[in-house]
Amino acid sequence: MPELPEVETVRRGLNQLVRGKKITSVTLDYPRMIHSDLSEFKDFLTGQTIFDVTRRGKYLLFDLGQKTLVSHLRMEGKYLLFETDKVPEDKHFHVRFALASGETLIYQDVRKFGTMELIDSVALSDFFTRKKMGPEPIAAEFDLKTFEDKLSVSQKKIKPYLLEQTLVVGLGNIYVDEVLWCAMIHPSEVSGNLKRAQVKRLRDAIISVLAEGVKRGGSTIRSYKNALGLAGTMQDYLKVYGKTGEPCARCGTPIEKYKLGGRGTHFCPHCQKLKKF
Repeated sequence: MPELPEVETVRRGLNQLVRGKKITSVTLDYPRMIHSDLSEFKDFLTGQTIFDVTRRGKYLLFDLGQKTLVSHLRMEGKYLLFETDKVPEDKHFHVRFALASGETLIYQDVRKFGTMELIDSVALSDFFTRKKMGPEPIAAEFDLKTFEDKLSVSQKKIKPYLLEQTLVVGLGNIYVDEVLWCAMIHPSEVSGNLKRAQVKRLRDAIISVLAEGVKRGGSTIRSYKNALGLAGTMQDYLKVYGKTGEPCARCGTPIEKYKLGGRGTHFCPHCQKLKKF
C-alpha cells in the first residue's frame, strides 16, 4: 500500500502533469469506487479546472475551487497521463478524465480498492476530523506533548496504534517497522509503557524516516511507480523491512519477522527488546 512518501511523490508528479488543466469529460468503468452521487460526480467535474493537487495523510486532494476531489489510492491505485489518441487498452483503467489539452488522465487500480469522493472545499477540515486523522508528520504540526499524552493512557501495542493514523498520519507497514527500529522500540510494546525518552525518539524517527522516504521518491517494493512512471529508491535504504535473516545494521543480530495484527513485522531482537514486568 502506498504510504505517505509514495503519495507525496505522486502528488508532486501530478502537479507537473495536470495543474491548471481543464477536465472536459469523465468516464467511469467501475462506479463502486466513487463515494459520491455518480451523476453529480460526472456533471460537476466536467468543465472544472484542476487548480492544484495537495495531500492530507495518504489522501490526494484535487483542488477544483468550490469542491475538492478526494482520492485514496489504497493498495495499488495509480494515475497515468496519455495523449488521448494513444491511450492503450487496459481492463484496469477505471476512471478517465479527458483534458482540454488533448490528454487523458487515467486512474488505474488492479485491486479496485481505491476511492474517490467530491467534498465541498470549505468542509475538508470537518471531513478529516470525522476520520479522526492525526497531524502531519512534520515538526511544526506533530506535537510531542500531545503524542506523549495519547500514548501514556493507551494499552494498545505500538505498531498497530501507529497504523491507525490517529496519532500521526502517513505510516504504513513498511515505515512503521523502520521508525520502530530507528527508535529501538519493539513493535509489540504496549504504548503506555513507553518512557518519555522513547516517545521523543519515536517522534523524531517518524519525522526523519518519512522525510527521507519523500526525498528518495518512496519505496518500490512491488508495483509502485510515481505519476511520472518512475520507481522510488527508498527500498535501497531500508534498515529492517524485508531484511529477515540479514544482520541488523546497528548491532549485527539477524533481523526477525513475525505476525502482529495480521501484518508481517520486522525487528531486531537485540536492539528492540520487549519489556518484561
